[in-house]
Amino acid sequence: MGNFWKSNWHTVRARHLDWWEHRGFVVSTQAPADAPHADIPVPPYPDSLELAWIIPEYRARKAEYELAHTYFGGEAFPYFDAHIGPGSLALMLGSYPSFTDDSVWYHPCLDDLENVPPLTFDPEQVWFRRQRALLDYGMAISEGRFLVGMPDLIENMDTVASLRGPEMLMFDLLEQPDVIKRLIAEVNQVYFAVFDALYQIIRDEWGGNAFSAFRIWGPGRTGKVQCDASAMFSPKMFAEFVVPALSEQCGWLDYSMYHLDGTQAVVHLDQLLAIESLDAIEWTPQAGIESGGDPRWYPLYRRILDAGKSVQAVGVLPGEVLPLLDATGGTGMFIIADAPTEAEARSLIDSVERRR
Repeated sequence: MGNFWKSNWHTVRARHLDWWEHRGFVVSTQAPADAPHADIPVPPYPDSLELAWIIPEYRARKAEYELAHTYFGGEAFPYFDAHIGPGSLALMLGSYPSFTDDSVWYHPCLDDLENVPPLTFDPEQVWFRRQRALLDYGMAISEGRFLVGMPDLIENMDTVASLRGPEMLMFDLLEQPDVIKRLIAEVNQVYFAVFDALYQIIRDEWGGNAFSAFRIWGPGRTGKVQCDASAMFSPKMFAEFVVPALSEQCGWLDYSMYHLDGTQAVVHLDQLLAIESLDAIEWTPQAGIESGGDPRWYPLYRRILDAGKSVQAVGVLPGEVLPLLDATGGTGMFIIADAPTEAEARSLIDSVERRR
């Protein structure tokens, strides 16, 4: 990969692996590049918003342009995030989308749980074929300059919530718990099949993959897992409905990171820390409160680290990076701290390297 838009990729891979193995730390910072990596034109916008999401040539060429104009500092690296929104597994199971400029919403499709057929993977399903086409095209044009990431499929209870609707799901958990458990188990098997099919397209020469919006890379099947619906669950419900499938996912993946979203979900942290095959936990504070680099979260990060899991902190300001490393000891931390300019990003990484 001599033309990869990250000259020290060998070192970056090693540091990502050290982070997974709880031996080192990662700082990822991106900024607008002072000079592009290559002269890449802006592709013409398609005729509709939906086409802008699903036309492989437009999506890949747009990403190529954006990557060419991005400075990747520290352990950041270039990859095409070829997702169809956060949760596209639901599309492959019958949901239908509503597109916005920066996201996709999934509409419920299971109106009657009494007659739901088994959820299975269909390689000819239209949204799977569209997702596969995005990855295929990205790989075809990357020419070793950037990776193509695993889409944010989402899985477990969150996919069932997309298929059924969050409000109806809460009634179902009380009235038809066995049906919901069956659906979760089936979603898991579809997730494994879809992930593996896409992994065979994007796996790199080290047997690894990058993953969607979280900037992680591992030398094997690498993914983020989650259950945002757990903000509405008691610990007992989380243990009954979420932990079994989540444990299966973490055991199947070679490298797994849980997306812990909002203070309402922290009540489940002890159960997450008890999942032996879960490698790391990413913390996203909800909107309107302190961001990921604030000292408020230092005890949370130390709690996770002390349990032997690695941590990803997002939304960290450049000036918060060194205090966060000092407060946590550094080892096991993955810090995402973007900068407004390449000069500021370089200054941040220089200060981090002096500390390393």
